[in-house]
Amino acid sequence: MKPSSKSLIPVLCAAALVLPAFSEVAEAPAKPAPAEAKPAAGIPMAPDMARSAKAFLALLKPEQLQKATYPMDADERLNWHFIPKPRNGIPFKDLDEAQKKAALELLHAALSDKGMAKAETIMSLEAVLAGIENNPKLRDAGLYCVTVFGTPGDSKGWAWRFEGHHISVNMTLGGGKVAITPTFMGSNPGEVRVEGPKKGTRALAGEEDKARQLAAALAEAGKPVVFDPKPPSEILTAAEREVKHLEAVGVQASDMTEAQELVLQQLLGEYIDRYRPEIAAAEWKEIRDAGLEKVRFGWAGGLKPGEAFYYRIQGPTFLIETANIQNNANHMHTTWRDFKGDFGRDLLAEHYKGHEE
Repeated sequence: MKPSSKSLIPVLCAAALVLPAFSEVAEAPAKPAPAEAKPAAGIPMAPDMARSAKAFLALLKPEQLQKATYPMDADERLNWHFIPKPRNGIPFKDLDEAQKKAALELLHAALSDKGMAKAETIMSLEAVLAGIENNPKLRDAGLYCVTVFGTPGDSKGWAWRFEGHHISVNMTLGGGKVAITPTFMGSNPGEVRVEGPKKGTRALAGEEDKARQLAAALAEAGKPVVFDPKPPSEILTAAEREVKHLEAVGVQASDMTEAQELVLQQLLGEYIDRYRPEIAAAEWKEIRDAGLEKVRFGWAGGLKPGEAFYYRIQGPTFLIETANIQNNANHMHTTWRDFKGDFGRDLLAEHYKGHEE
């Protein structure tokens, strides 16, 4: 008899992709949350982020604060993207070393050591692109920006964003809880192939390798995992402010063998374990409570290494899209979305409703 999906979840963290540690302290494996019901929206993690945000803002000069801060209700809060373009907020190039350290500590209040390693590797690829394209003005890690919306710690709601080329981390907080989507990470090059100290670097290796492993196993078993031999040109939801369920494609977890479902969970772990353990545990619980057996994995494109591909993992509450199409399939985009909770929509609505009652 196939074990239940619940029994497989704790295995994930042990199978995580190993990347250079952000700090010398190893991150503890994420454990599933206790069995009691999780509140309808949000994760009880706000105090750490509020302290980190306050510490960062306290180091800024008045003219820097003008760039770095917006009202909570500003439309700018929803103005997210992952392409290289001018951004609002305070860029790293305008920060001194102490301020940069505080900005990274704010990011680390949301991301695990593993997530920080991915983020810092992605940022380091800007120097690689600057060399390849001879365009240091556009390809500059100093262009990553930090933006704070509202007043950190305000129970009515506040938010912050860390964003630049191929990274967008959006945290919304209210009532002592936090919503963590949309989140985007990309990698260009997907694998560094030019000579130099970064040669061989793959910032998002697990997101590709585990997915290829699962797609190949399902295809070999004769299951309809490939829904289109030609991948789309990009992730379908792009930088939309709100997303809806996409077409149900591929294979549902309930139709996978135990071994196949384990790989699916390991693949999910590449995304969920980017976050701090307490956030990851709450995300796992939400997926399990909504029905891990209902999660679907679908693939478009070639199954051989080096061939362009797109895949999506879709559950009742969330959507993951990943594409590796551009630059001869050496340019990855990955996104994590929540159907109700992007930018804290459900969290803030629930909080305000509670106050009205």
